[in-house]
Amino acid sequence: MGRRGNPRPGARLLVLGLALPALLCTTACDRPAALDPGTVSTATDSPNSPTSDTPTRTSPTSPAALCTRLVAHWAREVLDSDTYGDYQSMGLSNGQYAILREVVDAARVAKRRQGTAAAKKLIDRQAHAACVERYRHGTPSGGPWQ
Repeated sequence: MGRRGNPRPGARLLVLGLALPALLCTTACDRPAALDPGTVSTATDSPNSPTSDTPTRTSPTSPAALCTRLVAHWAREVLDSDTYGDYQSMGLSNGQYAILREVVDAARVAKRRQGTAAAKKLIDRQAHAACVERYRHGTPSGGPWQ
């Protein structure tokens, strides 16, 4: 402290330096919903409707739905190219890659017997069923690549 009861000039700057980021955060976090990337608007909202000011938040994709989309996508790629890639370069976990291999094996049989359209339907069904089973209790434990 400088004189009795008066803080040093450097202490004031320190307090200001700590308070300023907190102030900026609170004002930035309270920005209008129209600027929030987590909101979507619909074309049917009219300016006079009571819900037009209420933003609709997009919901996060469930782990099972994300798994289904990834596995189905890569299963179609593998079925068309007949070549597997590295599971990490595909963005899959080891467990998702195991699902992919099972789905592709079944899809190859279906493609030979019933054609490509039947194989792609089978991919969708089996990827969905296996991913829902895998994530039935939430995210599997055992590390991020399990």
